[in-house]
Amino acid sequence: MQIRQHVFVITGGAGGLGSAMAECLAKQGAQLALIDLESDSLKTVVVRCNQLGGTARSYVCDITDETAVERTFRKVKADFGAIHGLVNNAGIMNDGLLIKVKKGVLEGKMSLAQFQSVVDVNMTGTFLCARECAGIMAVQAKEGIIVNISSVSRAGNIGQTNYSATKSAVATMVTSWAGELARYGIRVAGIAPGAIETDMVAQMKPESLDRMKAAVPLQRLGQAEEIAHTLQYIIENEYFTGRIVEMDGGLRV
Repeated sequence: MQIRQHVFVITGGAGGLGSAMAECLAKQGAQLALIDLESDSLKTVVVRCNQLGGTARSYVCDITDETAVERTFRKVKADFGAIHGLVNNAGIMNDGLLIKVKKGVLEGKMSLAQFQSVVDVNMTGTFLCARECAGIMAVQAKEGIIVNISSVSRAGNIGQTNYSATKSAVATMVTSWAGELARYGIRVAGIAPGAIETDMVAQMKPESLDRMKAAVPLQRLGQAEEIAHTLQYIIENEYFTGRIVEMDGGLRV
């Protein structure tokens, strides 16, 4: 798929990965619908994308709210006339151990709210956005692509019961949707970043981040622009579907 003059929706468009991917596509002349809850940051990214040669608009939407997602995607379709691509990038971390025991006493446990908050954004939000976008793409009968942002943590990681579960789920959605949607000319793929230098990774405890860096064979954090370059490859390579690209510097967790 050509990027120029095609319409791409990016969720979490105000964040580090989201903004980097948006700017990469903007440089190629894409039309961009950027979704986030951070309205001020989103406006800043929209301005940059327009300056780089793209045509961008912002949409404030809670992707865990089914009605809001339906309304937002109808608005994007009305504003741009079509939707050709979706990047399911929005996600949160709310890490914690399943239980905490000290000297034989149970001192704490991951709350249902802590678990559910990550499920709602990372998994349910991805599902809702993909469902609405796929429906629009299939009816308009034009080529389309959906890219889910997973994580190296999808294999399971200590202290990330909720995050790992959701990132595994969005990876398996890639396989399911690629098989279901190919008949409509829609490709589905995923990117599984490792330790990327973003605000989300900066939330990790310093000792955890140091351990992660040490575990990366390349001995450094990845850059958001490297993930954006991978997205560009997936969009442009029309034989790529149903697969996850691991962008982790060789890291295993």
